[in-house]
Amino acid sequence: MKEKDLGKEFPSVLDSAYRESQRHRKIADIMSRDVMTTTTGTLMDEAARSMGERHVGSLIVEEFGTPIGIVTERDLLTKVLAGKRNLRETRVKDVMSYPLIKVCPTMEIRGAAQTMIRRKGRLAVFECGDLVGIITASDLIRSMPEAPETSLRVDDFMSRKVVTVDRGTTVARVAEIMGRTRIGSVLVTRKKGSFGIFTERDLLSKFLAQERHLDVPVGEAASFPLCTTTAGISIHEAAAVMASQHIRRLPLIREGILAGIITARDLVEAYAK
Repeated sequence: MKEKDLGKEFPSVLDSAYRESQRHRKIADIMSRDVMTTTTGTLMDEAARSMGERHVGSLIVEEFGTPIGIVTERDLLTKVLAGKRNLRETRVKDVMSYPLIKVCPTMEIRGAAQTMIRRKGRLAVFECGDLVGIITASDLIRSMPEAPETSLRVDDFMSRKVVTVDRGTTVARVAEIMGRTRIGSVLVTRKKGSFGIFTERDLLSKFLAQERHLDVPVGEAASFPLCTTTAGISIHEAAAVMASQHIRRLPLIREGILAGIITARDLVEAYAK
């Protein structure tokens, strides 16, 4: 057997120990400690501006200094824009999610993934009654260990129905589509066989935070070229691609044709099984 094959067949004790330690990492090791907050009485245009300027997808909501809920970019999209509500008249308390999903910093990351999927939301980390961090799907995929449960193939978890729009479609129309169908992105056609992507984060940071009108072609704000990878890879490999490219959605290609798309949340769900 060749030397390089021996390394694969008989991994070192240190390598095995490292992989095992990664499987048992705690929430405290991966959580975002810089938690952005707002209040129940804040108007949604101000909340949108805060999220967009800080490039975050959520704000913890406080009332009388006590964290009680969370408002996200998805709330903004589905409950405000798709619901035809006015950003300058709608308050955070009208669309926030509550109560908070609370976890301890000593919880292992797989337990956090299972809690996130079961409770359907981001996790607020509390220690001795104090808010000390937040866990998102992106935090989890950046720390997804190489383990049997992450060797599952993306094909079983990806969405095969991918929504596409022409680059000339207005951002207002795209926001309506995303809000109505409860999706966080659309693929944007530029020319035959070529795609870009427009996400809810683009809507937040490029338009709402800057108070730009939405009556412009989405092609002017979409990201080109599209970052893709091949279908059939493991969820661990997909997570590594997303983490390295700082993206939360990854279109998958099979034999030169778009086969589907997988999101950070899809990967967390796969890992949680």
